[in-house]
Amino acid sequence: QVQLVESGGGLVQAGGSLRLSCVASGGTFSLYGIGWFRQAPGNEREFVAVISWNGGITAYGDSVKGRFTVSRDNSKKTVYLQMNSLKPEDTAVYYCAADLYGSYRYRESGMYDYWGQGTQVTVSS
Repeated sequence: QVQLVESGGGLVQAGGSLRLSCVASGGTFSLYGIGWFRQAPGNEREFVAVISWNGGITAYGDSVKGRFTVSRDNSKKTVYLQMNSLKPEDTAVYYCAADLYGSYRYRESGMYDYWGQGTQVTVSS
């Protein structure tokens, strides 16, 4: 059983930056691929980024590519999502999720075993 807690969300102006953190407890964190998803009101949950168990592989959704960077520190059981050049359309609740061993189907939210409670990101224009 893995518990995930996101933090770092908040209100920022367009063009600004935020860094989200996802801290894990329980389980063997280094075995899990970690994904970031977001969901805006009325929208489906959207894949944002993923990082493999050792950080060697990362991937991003098309809407955030070049602006967001995912990283992890297994010694701290933490995954980070650095978000730069934020846009109003990035406004959403951001969730991290854990997938044991990871999967090539990392864009599919159903592949993940554990989810955090989410953190709100609001970007004003």
